[in-house]
Amino acid sequence: MRPLDEKETTAVFEKIFKFTGNNLKNIVENPSHEGPDQNPGRYCFRLHKNKVYYVSESLVKRATNVARPKLASIGTCIGKFTHGGNFHLTVECLNLLAANAKHKVWLKPTSEMSFLYANHVLKGGLGRITESIAPGDGVVIFSMSDLPLGFGIAAKSTQDCRKLDPNAIVVLHQADIGEYLRMENQSEQLIEE
Repeated sequence: MRPLDEKETTAVFEKIFKFTGNNLKNIVENPSHEGPDQNPGRYCFRLHKNKVYYVSESLVKRATNVARPKLASIGTCIGKFTHGGNFHLTVECLNLLAANAKHKVWLKPTSEMSFLYANHVLKGGLGRITESIAPGDGVVIFSMSDLPLGFGIAAKSTQDCRKLDPNAIVVLHQADIGEYLRMENQSEQLIEE
């Protein structure tokens, strides 16, 4: 486990900034009230086995007592670096993104299951959408009861969405909370084989 270098930090912050905008400052400066210290610490980003973790400084200090090969995870895994050096956000960072999201989309109850099965968001399933979304912006997807369901990339702007037919794609799927179940089923199938 080590701190991110400058190139890695830039890649992580650019990806998070795509979803949070100026609210990235809230994530970086978020005080941590974990640990025995009276003064609140900070959260930081750490790299361990190509995965990036969002973890409190007090927990990082305590984790130094564990050998690196034996350390499985620490804090919240927000993403991972691919072999090519690209950074991908994982579904575990959804709560962090949802609390600081710049652009939001709410789905109708009838289209929630479709999204949770890794399908894109269609115009017909759109309940509400925030203003000033441009194509390519990061979007956090919520249910109508404000439960974060996942995140994706806007395919159309807010203004374009008003003129689209119901079967047009509005948000491209990236991750959703249904991944937990899909990944569990895949691991069970691998064990059986």
